[in-house]
Amino acid sequence: MFVNKAKDLLGINARNALYLSRSSGKIKSIVRSKYATKILMRNHGIASAEVYGVLATEEDINNFDWQSLEKDFVIKPTNGYAGTGVVPFRRKINEQTWEDMLGSQWSLTDIKLHCNDILSGQYSIHGLNHNVIIEERIPIHPKLLKYSFKGTPDIRVIVFNSVPVMAMLRLPTEESGGRANLAQGALAVGIDLATGITTFALAHKTEPIRYLPGTKKKLNGIIIPEWENILETAILASNAAGLSLSGVDLFIHKDKGPMVVEINAAPGLSIQLANRAGLRRRLERVEDLNILDAKHGVKVAQALFASDFAAKIKGNADFPVVALREDILLYGDNKEKIETIAFLNTGRQSSAIAKQLAQELGLIDVDDLLWFQAEQEEGKVPVVEVKFKIKDQIIKTTMVVSNKLNNKQNKVEIGRKDLKNFIIRFDE
Repeated sequence: MFVNKAKDLLGINARNALYLSRSSGKIKSIVRSKYATKILMRNHGIASAEVYGVLATEEDINNFDWQSLEKDFVIKPTNGYAGTGVVPFRRKINEQTWEDMLGSQWSLTDIKLHCNDILSGQYSIHGLNHNVIIEERIPIHPKLLKYSFKGTPDIRVIVFNSVPVMAMLRLPTEESGGRANLAQGALAVGIDLATGITTFALAHKTEPIRYLPGTKKKLNGIIIPEWENILETAILASNAAGLSLSGVDLFIHKDKGPMVVEINAAPGLSIQLANRAGLRRRLERVEDLNILDAKHGVKVAQALFASDFAAKIKGNADFPVVALREDILLYGDNKEKIETIAFLNTGRQSSAIAKQLAQELGLIDVDDLLWFQAEQEEGKVPVVEVKFKIKDQIIKTTMVVSNKLNNKQNKVEIGRKDLKNFIIRFDE
């Protein structure tokens, strides 16, 4: 079971007091409405499902052109909660009958009755407008098809200060009725932010699970398509909404890419269990960073929150043996490459590169700087993204830019975080 330091975990009271209070009530009211969110996304050029109609009265229901809905549409409350009231339809059988994703047939009378139930507030949050929204159903991405029961999986990304800090895949199950909603029985699967590879999984929000129910399919090691594009879209959506902290839900369309489903101003906290990591520490880590744009936010997230578990899944189980000093090949901007000898310094947590060498590689332009970090004896120094090859393995990491290393024999020092997949020989 997941165990972590209490100080790293974010609880509901801390979430509400420290983070939710930073966003205005007006912004929160906008994102509570699925339709208002779609308008907001459209106005900012961010992809979301096409809206076929919004029905506010019984007259709207009777006057809507139901015959125009041939296939792949969803009926849902504009202000629903926990996935209730949402019915995705697969196809039209005839002028009076449609088939939903579970294979049940609905007459036009059934559909109108369901819409009237939505208008009556049966599925909506108390005190809000109870309207019906009819929109495009996003098909399951082919790469996720075998993991999903008849419904489209979605991705939840927690964004803070324009940086994705945690993410999970929500998989519809038979228990959830094909809905990607944890409260109804969907699975929560943690995702490594650096690679887009799934790590750990939960059923019923708290129960660890390794395999897709009823199968031998592992839930870890799933490669999420369009990963960097998903993270970038989540940042753009959160910024468009003007939220300090948000949970952005996205579908992945095989042709259109990531599409925003909705934005949550008060995202749930079970995502921490699915990732076996605490949110509070991650939020604190990025709070004071100066994020230039969405692409910069993605780079920072991938640099800070890489999962060891995902690296083991992706990597080779046979760890190469290395000496304390090893030849490495550094990759710079404009396809420049420099060979040098690196010192494998297990006394360091993060790797470091001499400032002069970083300049030769073109790695410390303004666009390349990730953040500044306090270093003993040097004060605040820049941190940059560096790619290098050692023992036929290519590693993409972050390195501190050090003035001290300018005067040392080895201009690169590899720290512990980049040595986890190696066995070090200490016999020099």
